[in-house]
Amino acid sequence: MAPNARQRHSAQATTTIFSGSTVHAGNHIRPMTADFQDLTIFRVQPGFRGRSGVVVLLWQLVQASLFGLSPQPLYAWRRALLRLFGAKIGKGVIVRPTARITYPWKVAIGDFSWIGDHVELYSLDRITIGSNSVVSQRSYLCTASHDIRDVAFPYVTGPIVICDQAWVAADVFVAPGVTVGRGAVVGMRSTVLKDVPASMIAVGAPAEVRGERAAH
Repeated sequence: MAPNARQRHSAQATTTIFSGSTVHAGNHIRPMTADFQDLTIFRVQPGFRGRSGVVVLLWQLVQASLFGLSPQPLYAWRRALLRLFGAKIGKGVIVRPTARITYPWKVAIGDFSWIGDHVELYSLDRITIGSNSVVSQRSYLCTASHDIRDVAFPYVTGPIVICDQAWVAADVFVAPGVTVGRGAVVGMRSTVLKDVPASMIAVGAPAEVRGERAAH
């Protein structure tokens, strides 16, 4: 059975045809030579890491061995290693051995805070965590992305602040430039793309304020 006119029109609209150096997709024509990103010209700006390549490599080795393989109760040992590499770590801080910190010299954690198992502190920019705060297991604090409008795909960064007595629950993604306010709670598996005000409870992807936390 031959296709009717509507079927022929639909096929023409959805079929992508390669012809020479152009791509035809419906009514859109784009040169095949156009680039969205060219990773051969990606560059890390001088001083971006905050330490020399040797120090970065040394930290990676320490994190994979002396830090990551240390028994769970050795919290003081891991605090000492983080301080040795420039992190500002308060008293009584608990960091699990499976947590990962990209550049500890860009991280500050206040007194008595907890960093759970498999937390990722992607600290290409500053990460500041206040006192008595919790970042639960498998959460990802991401201070960097890339500029998709630039073919060189450069880094775009923004600091993250988790204020005093806040709780980032399990498997939460926190985007660059976000502040989670004092006493705020972010529900599990949420995606935080904007600031969470103090004492508010935010949940969802993207996270939205759903209520207020009572103080005692």
